[in-house]
Amino acid sequence: MQPESRGEIENDLVEFLAEVHQDPLRYVMGAWDWANDPTIQLVELPPEYQARFNCKHGPDVWAIKYLEDLGDQIKKNNFQPGDKAVDPVQMAVASGHGIGKSTLTAWVACFLMDTRPHSVGIVTANTGTQLATKTWAQIKKWRKKSLAAHWWTIGERQIRHIGDSDWGISAVTWKKHESEAFAGQHAAASSSYYLFDEASAIDNSIFEVSEGGLTDGEPFRLLFGNPTRNSGFFYDCFHKQRHRWITFQVDSRSCQITNKRLYHEWVEDFGEDSDFVRVRVKGQFPKASSRQLIGTDLIMSARAREIEEQEIDIPVIVGVDVARHGLAESVICIRRGMDARSIRWRVYRGLDNMQLASRVVEVYRELASTGMPPAMIFVDGGGNGSGVVDRLRQLGYPVGDILFGSKADRPDRYRNRVAEMWAKTRDWLKGGGTLPQDDEVLAEQLQNREYFYTAADALFLESKDDLEDRGLDSPDRADALALTFAYHVARVKPSGVRQPLRPEDQDYDPHANQPGNVDYDPHAALPLAA
Repeated sequence: MQPESRGEIENDLVEFLAEVHQDPLRYVMGAWDWANDPTIQLVELPPEYQARFNCKHGPDVWAIKYLEDLGDQIKKNNFQPGDKAVDPVQMAVASGHGIGKSTLTAWVACFLMDTRPHSVGIVTANTGTQLATKTWAQIKKWRKKSLAAHWWTIGERQIRHIGDSDWGISAVTWKKHESEAFAGQHAAASSSYYLFDEASAIDNSIFEVSEGGLTDGEPFRLLFGNPTRNSGFFYDCFHKQRHRWITFQVDSRSCQITNKRLYHEWVEDFGEDSDFVRVRVKGQFPKASSRQLIGTDLIMSARAREIEEQEIDIPVIVGVDVARHGLAESVICIRRGMDARSIRWRVYRGLDNMQLASRVVEVYRELASTGMPPAMIFVDGGGNGSGVVDRLRQLGYPVGDILFGSKADRPDRYRNRVAEMWAKTRDWLKGGGTLPQDDEVLAEQLQNREYFYTAADALFLESKDDLEDRGLDSPDRADALALTFAYHVARVKPSGVRQPLRPEDQDYDPHANQPGNVDYDPHAALPLAA
């Protein structure tokens, strides 16, 4: 029976929205005219859902599951206006292309707007173009088609309730150095929500600032995207932070609306386990991100493979990365040919230049006692490292002063020395290099650093400052390994090696006690080669 007046229609709408407050799937099935609007009839519901909703069309299976899980979390929290804050609902979807992520984002946005009076939301995407032409466009489209469309004014960047200018959602283009746009969003008596589309390419700083909007009321943080990078906040949602998130990984081939023929061609052309197919079809994170210089598969292989016997004249090379500031590490890496595992690395914090130089001397003398004195010691000579270089030269050790920003041997291919060293490290790993098996920090540092190309097609690496802006550690251990590839070192003869001046013959005592020095070795379990 149809309502007889506009007032009855409004009463029915209010009653419906109150009933579906904790049931986003039922909201989606009731907020749009699935039975009569052919423009939205793209997917046939599974038979059991057709029977439940007496309707043939609706969301795809993966979206149904998402909406049901969202509803379960809402029921679990059971937030009521005036109650104390509840834990944030945090969900992340990684998928291949074409499954309708922006459409689901729009449904969720409308659900939160309609069922939570005075709620406040922000939606963003990886780029301004993606936000304007896809994500925000879908939200406006579905908002206009919904039963409650007349409650809302729809602008270019905002949707606001006609009775409350603070109630609604804003489209915000993120900028790395203007992250404050995502701060200060609070709704203590209602819901604060953040929707991130193509989240894999959004800077970590934006997510960090959004934490402030999760502290009161009934907060939501919902992420969607293709898993293009295997580092960063979105990646962590599925890995080291997965205990805090409800996650979905959706294969595009499982969805009704996608182009199965095209995906079959991609698999034929690139291979089922290629990164191209993993990201674009299977919704899996790549073994190497689209800008990752050293792939995870290379690192895993280098940690797993056995060390092969090498010829006796293969030189030992030492790389020394000098800490830039208090939390950074000074690292001594020892590599002999394809082997960077057998001789344990040394890692320190809190050493001054003279103390670090003395540690390098200790390593040299220890190796010399086994008949394998290092043929070359390459030291990061920029900034603090110059003092280490000067001291080792004074003592007569074979030291090379390496400036990361200096000109590469092949400037047509590499923008600077550090890019060339890292590229050589990658080639060494491809050629069978071996890494320490238990050093997770080194593995993360190697895989986290991304690369770019100049206008002249020369490869360059993101800076340490950019890494830290992404919430990642300075790559001190990885740089120490890369330093061992600074220059080619010729093979050596076991006899006739020049012994440098002994530290005990010098006036300075680098082993003198100094308060506050912290010296630790996380690789102590690794054996020193005999």
